[in-house]
Amino acid sequence: MDRDRKILDTAAAVFYEKGFHGVGVDELGKRAGLSGPALYRHFSGKDEILAALFNEALDELLSATAPVHEDAAKDLERLIRHHVGFAVGHRHLVNIYQREDRSLVDPWKRQFDRRRRQYIARWEAAVTRCFPDTRQDEIAAGTQACLGVIFSIAYWPAKLAQTPALADLVAGFASEGLATLRR
Repeated sequence: MDRDRKILDTAAAVFYEKGFHGVGVDELGKRAGLSGPALYRHFSGKDEILAALFNEALDELLSATAPVHEDAAKDLERLIRHHVGFAVGHRHLVNIYQREDRSLVDPWKRQFDRRRRQYIARWEAAVTRCFPDTRQDEIAAGTQACLGVIFSIAYWPAKLAQTPALADLVAGFASEGLATLRR
């Protein structure tokens, strides 16, 4: 494993455990197997590490928002299932984002906020493809509700989050919730 990856994985674990403000660069470096000052050869500090974690996650999530299928319903189902899989597989990172997004500072915050708006716009476009006669404010509310259901997995008890059919259940809840836009 390369050093940057080790630092990011360590930071994700420590930020989850102690919060962004509850850990210093020295502790991050020590847990990653290097000195605090050596960490600065890889990242400018905790802020850049947090930004890198958020951007890696957003890279994957954004890439999944590009339409793949001609059938809008099939494409939305793929999008939901991808996001559920991400939330199940990266519960701690989603939890960190939900707790620590206010800790992101400029210049990373400005860039991340722009990308996050792009991400939401792509989701809303996918939902609109399925429900073209729905008002835009309802599309926006439905999209936020769907994402809220999916990413709430980050706060579920660990035992519950390991339920074998979890991905299918949550994808079903998200899909059925969006189906109310049809009414």
